[in-house]
Amino acid sequence: MAAGGDCGGREAACEYDSYRSPLASRYASPEMCFLFSDKYKFRTWRQLWLWLAEAEQTLGLPVTEEQIQEMKSNLDNIDFKMAAEEEKQLRHDVMAHVHTFAHCCPKAAGIIHLGATSCYVGDNTDLIILRNAFDLLLPKLARVISRLADFAKERADLPTLGFTHFQAFIITGQTYTRKVDIEVLSVLASLGASVHKICTDIRLLANLKEMEEPFEKQQIGSSAMPYKRNPMRSERCCSLARHLMTLALDPLQTASVQWFERTLDDSANRRICLAEAFLTADTVLNTLQNISEGLVVYPKVIERRIRQELPFMATENIIMAMVKAGGNRQDCHEKIRVLSQQAAAVVKQEGGDNDLIERIQADAYFSPIHSQLDHLLDPSSFTGRASQQVQRFLEEEVCPLLKPYESVMKVKAELCL
Repeated sequence: MAAGGDCGGREAACEYDSYRSPLASRYASPEMCFLFSDKYKFRTWRQLWLWLAEAEQTLGLPVTEEQIQEMKSNLDNIDFKMAAEEEKQLRHDVMAHVHTFAHCCPKAAGIIHLGATSCYVGDNTDLIILRNAFDLLLPKLARVISRLADFAKERADLPTLGFTHFQAFIITGQTYTRKVDIEVLSVLASLGASVHKICTDIRLLANLKEMEEPFEKQQIGSSAMPYKRNPMRSERCCSLARHLMTLALDPLQTASVQWFERTLDDSANRRICLAEAFLTADTVLNTLQNISEGLVVYPKVIERRIRQELPFMATENIIMAMVKAGGNRQDCHEKIRVLSQQAAAVVKQEGGDNDLIERIQADAYFSPIHSQLDHLLDPSSFTGRASQQVQRFLEEEVCPLLKPYESVMKVKAELCL
């Protein structure tokens, strides 16, 4: 008999034929296990689709109260077997559950997931689960602290053999808890992750010729290929940032193996990791400052790439317009998917231009929005509130952060003037 029997290892009857985490089956609480279950995950997806529809209705989109109520009444009516079959066919978990939800909500089928991306349900569900998981953990942590506090109070006057370095951190006179090193290096490691992300993006944009870091007049990018303009500063930042991130492991291990208040095997390690972390962070920030003061942007290259990709980018706007004109979101998605694949074949296999818009113009299904295509393809219509969001973030988050350092920077940031 093949492994997994006749049920493929997925159905409840075959749960003992495949691996199950002992954490879920033996140790973790039922409440925590439920938070990370498929039922909770996909039920939350449906709740998010309901909230989206309610918001869209408030904003005037063609979403009826009947559709809202149908979605509400089917939040828990999840056909997991159908979803699995849909995903097997579509190779897309979100669309599989869109179809599954639409199957039990035929009246609302045309507006489910309207205007949304997969990350709308995926990322928001993750954040909801993480928040709720902390809501479960924090009371338990509070109970542990409370019990230990009760124990400490009860035994506070009991003489015991101690060690010369033993102190509570607040009143320490000799050593501090090595947990402080964890906090310090965790902050620096987080800085390393951010710098690595920034410089990786710069390197990718440099490859696309949309942006470059400073490049000196006599600078050589490659000994073999004279034309190359390697982003060597960003490459250096990424290389050192990885080293900075790994240093956070040292204090974690050091703190975990201390005997009672301290053991002396911490000193050699700390001499290296603490100094290395700050020296690395110093180097990375110096280099990133140099990069940020000389970034070069090439708008014409960006414009050309937008023109090449805009027809594909506009597909969601086209779907939204079609739904406003009375169309079905899922039907429209399928129509555009087919036309997009045909246009992509022309680009990839024939080396031709993206002709998706011409295909949409030639398809009578899209006739209700043919007159809107020029507007739907306006690049400025895709940026939304990005400009205002940037300005607000700079004013409310960045400027207050920079204010204490104005005298050190010797100049006030222009954005805060």
